[in-house]
Amino acid sequence: MNRNRTKQHGHRHSLARNILLTILVVSITPMVLVSGIILYQFNVSHHDKVEAHIKELVQKHKQNIDFFLEEKLSDIRSLAKTFSFEELSDESFLEDRLALLQQQYRHVFVDVGVINNAGLQLAYAGPFKLGKALYSNASWFKDAMKSEYVISDVFLGLRGLPHFIVAVRDNWNGEPWILRSTIDFVAFNDLVENIRIGETGFAYILNKEGAFQTKPVHKILPNPGRYLEKISKDGEDTAIQIFEQPDEAGKKNIYASAELKGGDWILIYQQRASDAYSEFRKAFKLTILINLLGGLGIIIMAYFLSKRMVNRIDKLDKEKRMMNEQVVETGKLASVGELAAGIAHEINNPVAIMVEEAGWIEDLLEDEDLGKSKNVDEFKRALEQIRSQGKRCKEITHKLLSFARKTDSKVQEVDLNELIEEIVALSMQRAKYSNVTIKTDLQENLPALHVSQAEFQQVLLNLINNSLDALERKGGMIEVNSYTRDNSVIVEVTDNGPGIPKANLNRIFDPFFTTKPVGKGTGLGLSICYGIIKKLGGVIDVRSSIDRGTTFLVRLPSPGQVQIEDENEPGKEIHS
Repeated sequence: MNRNRTKQHGHRHSLARNILLTILVVSITPMVLVSGIILYQFNVSHHDKVEAHIKELVQKHKQNIDFFLEEKLSDIRSLAKTFSFEELSDESFLEDRLALLQQQYRHVFVDVGVINNAGLQLAYAGPFKLGKALYSNASWFKDAMKSEYVISDVFLGLRGLPHFIVAVRDNWNGEPWILRSTIDFVAFNDLVENIRIGETGFAYILNKEGAFQTKPVHKILPNPGRYLEKISKDGEDTAIQIFEQPDEAGKKNIYASAELKGGDWILIYQQRASDAYSEFRKAFKLTILINLLGGLGIIIMAYFLSKRMVNRIDKLDKEKRMMNEQVVETGKLASVGELAAGIAHEINNPVAIMVEEAGWIEDLLEDEDLGKSKNVDEFKRALEQIRSQGKRCKEITHKLLSFARKTDSKVQEVDLNELIEEIVALSMQRAKYSNVTIKTDLQENLPALHVSQAEFQQVLLNLINNSLDALERKGGMIEVNSYTRDNSVIVEVTDNGPGIPKANLNRIFDPFFTTKPVGKGTGLGLSICYGIIKKLGGVIDVRSSIDRGTTFLVRLPSPGQVQIEDENEPGKEIHS
């Protein structure tokens, strides 16, 4: 027994585990796959969007910086072409030209100077004392002597401050001379500082040697030449290049580059990849959180669902076992019924012989010799008792045989009161042993019903037996009444037993439902009664109160009436 219970317990755990795993795999796998695909697509789309935005930003600022440099160079070229060498060599005149430029461009031009072919500054207008300064060794001067114009790299020079030179070469009386101007570094640097995205995105300018031409707003790790090498290998001359590469600290950065000043300078935009793709990281974290919460919900749901399914399966197994046991018990009852019919038939013959022999003995007592015996009256009384009890046994066996043999469902006219009295007579002996009194109150002249006598006998016998079962322990009273009302013939079987709990009333007519222990009841009696009465066009109802008793009410249509509507079909609520 304990081994079977242990085996069943292990089987239940195995079944619950398999159901749980199946639900989890079927539910979580699609969720993870869909989330992964969506995240991948979003990641690709977001990367493309970020790169496109960075390229657009770099392209826009490249154009602005190039326009700034070309505009300032154009202003100096225009000044050199408009005025002669003698006019510009006049410092007062030169100061007036500088004032006009500063008024127009808000002090972007710091100073202006005129330099001869030997590198000597002949005239100077500006805030520094650079008159007669010699620039013959300056790289920008050498470049200017070779080209019509030049824009120098940023350097400290004589003034000790970062700046760069815009210079234009022209000729006077066959000799070259140079008009140069210093561009305000702060104004130029602001153009680059404005390139900002997120928390870590910034830009800076390098020359071909990797020297900074602007002041970066963030700390730049040394050796920027490695990025220049990457740019020169991967990119085209005019294209905006963008790539990802870890810095010397191992952190991944996004780099975008564009050439300035005809390729002499390179504008570089730099941003932490984690900052640039922060929206994706947020979406990723949110997706993970949703998946975790969804997975937790699925796990909880799967656990309770698997437990509920296993409990349901276990309940169905128990009901199946109970049904099998009840079917066996029903077979036993059928066998007992056949055996009882056979025994009744066998008893009927000896009882008939006993009654005949009692009559023969009574005839013998009429003889003269025996008739004079002093105990003749006692003999006659005993013989009369034998005859009376024999007839009673014969009637009982006759009724039992009659009930057992009428198994067909042939519809015929039936006297309801006579049928009730016959069933009550069969139940009297059991009622006597159970200390139960059966009373009848039958209305006279009931209309004959067109029913199956055997089936209606079964209904009445089941209802009376149910009442006897309810009163078996303490005894009591059963009332069987018949009457007509509203074109219906009604039979009531009422007992004053313990009553039926309200929770069981809704299931009282369900097949195999019983509150009796196994072997005591099949759970089919009331279900069979319901089916028979329903087939006859009637209804069966139950009313019960705890500790007050139960009444079963059978209503059948009078001859010529339509079927009665059942207001309490199985599954509907039945009120006590």
